[in-house]
Amino acid sequence: MEFRIADTFTDSLSRLNGEEQKAVKTTAFDLQMNPGNPGMKFHKLDKAKDRNFWSVRVDSDIRLIIHRTGTGMLLCYVAHHDAAYRWAERRKLEIHPKTGAAQLVEVRERVEEIIVPKYVEVESSPTRPPLFANIPNEELLKYGVPPEWIDDVRAVDEDTLLTIADHLPAEAAEALLNLATGITPEVAQPTIPGADPFAHPDAQRRFRTMNNVEELERALEYPWEKWTIFLHPAQRQLIERDYNGPARVSGSAGTGKTIVALHRAVHLARSKSSARVLLTTFSETLANALRTRLKRLISNEPRLGERLEVHAIDSLGQRFYETNIGRPHIATRELIRQMLEEASGDVQGLRFSQHFLLTEWEQVVDAWQLTTWEAYRDVLRLGRKTRLKEEQRVILWSIFEKVRSCLAERGVVTRSDMFSQLASHFVQNQHLPFDYAVVDESQDVNVAQLRFLAALGGNRINGLFFAGDLGQRIFQQPFSWKALGVDVRGRSRTLRINYRTSHQIRMRADLLLGPELSDVDGNIEDRRGTVSVFNGPDPVVKTLNSQEEEVEVVGRWLRDRIDDNMVPHEIGIFVRSTDEIGRARRAAESANIPYKILDDHVETVSGHISISAIHLAKGLEFRAVAIMGCDDEIIPLQKRIEMVVDDADLEEVYNTERHLLYVACTRARDYLLVTSGDTPSEFLDDLQL
Repeated sequence: MEFRIADTFTDSLSRLNGEEQKAVKTTAFDLQMNPGNPGMKFHKLDKAKDRNFWSVRVDSDIRLIIHRTGTGMLLCYVAHHDAAYRWAERRKLEIHPKTGAAQLVEVRERVEEIIVPKYVEVESSPTRPPLFANIPNEELLKYGVPPEWIDDVRAVDEDTLLTIADHLPAEAAEALLNLATGITPEVAQPTIPGADPFAHPDAQRRFRTMNNVEELERALEYPWEKWTIFLHPAQRQLIERDYNGPARVSGSAGTGKTIVALHRAVHLARSKSSARVLLTTFSETLANALRTRLKRLISNEPRLGERLEVHAIDSLGQRFYETNIGRPHIATRELIRQMLEEASGDVQGLRFSQHFLLTEWEQVVDAWQLTTWEAYRDVLRLGRKTRLKEEQRVILWSIFEKVRSCLAERGVVTRSDMFSQLASHFVQNQHLPFDYAVVDESQDVNVAQLRFLAALGGNRINGLFFAGDLGQRIFQQPFSWKALGVDVRGRSRTLRINYRTSHQIRMRADLLLGPELSDVDGNIEDRRGTVSVFNGPDPVVKTLNSQEEEVEVVGRWLRDRIDDNMVPHEIGIFVRSTDEIGRARRAAESANIPYKILDDHVETVSGHISISAIHLAKGLEFRAVAIMGCDDEIIPLQKRIEMVVDDADLEEVYNTERHLLYVACTRARDYLLVTSGDTPSEFLDDLQL
């Protein structure tokens, strides 16, 4: 007998409290091990339209809804008695007549009570035209729209589209949202007659076969993190295909780029029994988050972990340098600053600040490993808005040349030196430490790191795979990947289905960014085609009169989330910098909810709200997020603005500060609260519809 689990089951399981979840898991394991156990209390659901729906008693109140046939059992839903029965009475498991995919379809006549209430219409109010009136029924069917929903779909207008989409199978909802935004949806090939309806790509996004107790245990251990079990067909396609050179997947926040990177790394490790796979990212913080997720993903395949390494790229480079070249003595930023001050002390005609000298060194001279005056004279200073005449460059080079000499005399290297030497080493060495490299958050990889990765992965089949979002670039200046031998043109794909963030939150966060972003090599990320497939409450933006009032409002909001049956570890509070952590702490304390202030390991704790500065937000996601302290001079951060020496450089500061706020907003799935406790940031105006 095939034992399967539906994503509706994991969704419903996550809404129960800890003790209830434990009891449900025990019952689920018992069902898998011995579905005919006479101790299991099955009850036939007489009011259900689908005669194969049964309930299974978990305790005096909790009921598990299963779909049982002679060949299989499907875990569908779990809830308190009455809610579980109502859910089953509104659903039926069907095979779509056009696509051949198995679907859990909501019964139309019951939903009528929910989605077709008639409100009093003002006579002068214009009638919105139906969006899909001219689309033939046959075309709607090929998108996976259930036959009984065809008439409703054809009558949908802009006001009712999202409401209808909530009640349709995911592939149908996505197709309609794409059509409404002018995009032609991709259509999966229908299965051949007699084929397994659960093997269809659209069915695999919501149903998975559990082959053993270990797989079921993994699926139920983190029910909210469905990505460990269920994948969107577009994600699976990118994960499993072969690429004849460097490849990149992009997409706005919430489209699953990190999930694709994780599954891609695991897929490559499985594809070749001797393959060694590197999964890397730009910071130790994110590497720790990836390790945690990877453990969950391969928990029932621990041997894969022996060939799959997760490292922050700087620590990896330092390890390789020590192994292949020698122990590196790395120059600190403070040492470079001191050298620049000493080298520029008696230079005549210098009109630039020490901050400018430091950033020019880091972003141009050291980044590109410029060792001659000619190289500095001719370099394209991408991302550096301050224009330099040749006579100014001559003065600056005299300073940078002294710093280079001083570094050599002391026997220290910069991290860019380290990666450049490693790149040269691996270009000349046929024995590479990894067969494949997968890079997450690639928009924040710097020049020297990319040069190193290019040498590590080369142009081998499947050698290099990148995942990133230009809209979340917060640490690096733009530069040409192609100039370093990493050309992803023709092998760059964009994810457009946002399954993590509600339509309302995604739409509001997108107001912080432009509709289209492009990199230096001309690869364009069009954010306008992204759709979210579920609804949620509108984000709330509050400008308050004092920090005390802000703490009170956020504390009350936190308490409301708990009263909505949300558990504390599903809630996050972000602030611009560690200087504002106290506000978040006081808000959690006012709500009397335990909290954990995240460090670089970004490990959330069950039963605790997570509190963090925004720069640690990458890789995190919560059902509810509050962003506090969005005050003038805090975001954008006044200290960064004061360091700017040229007005043109202000644009880059403002862009990265916007990206930071965008990152924080898009950590939220269902609820988002943004507050200020003083004069509000100008960015809050952009968040208002």
